[in-house]
Amino acid sequence: MKRRNFFRLAAIGTLALAGGGLFASRSNAGAYYSGPASDHFDGVRFFNPGGAPPGGFLDLMKWRFNGQKSTWPEDYPSPFPLAKPSERVVGKDLRITFVGHASFLIQTAGLNILADPVWSERTSPFSFAGPKRVNAPGIRFEDLPPIDVVLITHNHYDHMDLETLHRLHVNHKPLFVTPLGNDAIIRTRVEAARISTGDWGDIVAVGPDMKIHFEPCHHWSARGLNDRRMALWAAFVIETPGGKIYHIGDTGFHNGLNYHAMAKKHGGFRLANLPFGAYEPRWFMKGQHQNPAEAVEGMKICGAAYACGHHWGTVQLTDEAIDAPVIALKAALSEHGVADGRFRPMRPGEVFDVPVTSS
Repeated sequence: MKRRNFFRLAAIGTLALAGGGLFASRSNAGAYYSGPASDHFDGVRFFNPGGAPPGGFLDLMKWRFNGQKSTWPEDYPSPFPLAKPSERVVGKDLRITFVGHASFLIQTAGLNILADPVWSERTSPFSFAGPKRVNAPGIRFEDLPPIDVVLITHNHYDHMDLETLHRLHVNHKPLFVTPLGNDAIIRTRVEAARISTGDWGDIVAVGPDMKIHFEPCHHWSARGLNDRRMALWAAFVIETPGGKIYHIGDTGFHNGLNYHAMAKKHGGFRLANLPFGAYEPRWFMKGQHQNPAEAVEGMKICGAAYACGHHWGTVQLTDEAIDAPVIALKAALSEHGVADGRFRPMRPGEVFDVPVTSS
């Protein structure tokens, strides 16, 4: 009985960390960043301006014991074979290969970019408990092309996998690009990593014709019990010769405010990588994870010609059934008059050569 209770508590703790941490201590003992206060930083913690704060421990317990969690299969194989990417994709061509959950390989203009790479079996601080993937990564690690840049949107375990980052450093020596404070976490495992950090609105050049913009999204961060919101989260806009790519790792819809701001600032996108899973129950998840209908609305608001949907079908973080996001996505696309082929619910190993647009 004691062993079973330990594993239950370990699993709950893992889910809490993936969703923003168990407690919001007033201490700054877990701080990763020191800098001046701003409209989204109070000197100790980051926050979403005008946004909804994350739920607390009692809300977490209410959710975890609601008895509404769907049972996922232990194995959910992708219909696509493991991909073997080309070494480079040049010019204005844009190729997206899906690894799983929120991990993408983005190839364009001769540059290879990995976003939120996770090759570990679990998205957890533990090797023995926590969300476990139900399908293999869509690319064997050994089959990766030379990796130039790694984007890490925030520090939750399903987006920042330190073991994967260590392997990438050893094998590829990429530039890691991540929001403020996350460099301190990465260096605990990859001390010699090349890291470029940024605040919302900052820009880093990653090639002669390539820039990465740090942009706001509605989320939060935590790795442990005492570091909630002490590192920043962000979306990225990748500016390329063939158009702009909008990559969001996690976000709540936040009344579409960030989507409207991105449309105004960037003038539309050739592609948007948008989360559309891990959204139930809405009373608890609404602030951190948008649902399929919101993802489709966000695609339209920001002016994306195409979207790659992610954050579903690989690790179970929330209550909905494994295929519920795809069913809801299809209904939302129909309701909004968006062709199915414009918003693709990606599966591991799937390759998408994104058509050229005027954006």
